[in-house]
Amino acid sequence: MKKSGKGEYKKEGEKRIGNRDFEDLILQLKSPFPTERRWAARDLAEFPEASCYLLDCLKGEKDISVQEVIISSLIKIGDNVAVTGLIDLLKSDDAYLRNAAIEVLKGVSEKISPYIEKLLHDSDPDIRIFAVNILESLRNPNVIRWLIEVLENDENVNVCSTALDLLAEVGTEEAISSIKKVKERFKDEQYIQFAADLALRRIYGRG
Repeated sequence: MKKSGKGEYKKEGEKRIGNRDFEDLILQLKSPFPTERRWAARDLAEFPEASCYLLDCLKGEKDISVQEVIISSLIKIGDNVAVTGLIDLLKSDDAYLRNAAIEVLKGVSEKISPYIEKLLHDSDPDIRIFAVNILESLRNPNVIRWLIEVLENDENVNVCSTALDLLAEVGTEEAISSIKKVKERFKDEQYIQFAADLALRRIYGRG
């Protein structure tokens, strides 16, 4: 949309319009036109201080194409404000935002490492499952230790099942004892038995 007079706009495809300084871009995030909001969100990726504004906008944004650009800009900025804001989205009622947050956090795995232990102890089992899923892409020497702690301490069968699934892919011999313990602890849970046996077979096979 192009501003042609006071308060007047006309359509102009996907071209950037208006001033591109920080203050104007923030104002354009509130534009009634998705095209303007998309361009503003895209250009704000160049401003590290934009994280909080982009997150506020994302929470109320209904246009998926704008949401995608906002998320892309948050990835590019990647500061603590962006990362913690994306973590908060794991509890969003919007399924798209929840799933997008998981994928984004996987993509900035090294930046989320300091928050993993807190997520793994969240009161919501769904958040703990999300945290285990994020571990899949985390290049961190503590991944096995975190998964072992889940098996040793988490009382939720679904969280433990998710941890076993990942251990089948990345597990090492140090996890064997904990896998056997969780297998005994949930001896009446058929999937736990299957997942634990699979993880053990693969670990032994890698040994």
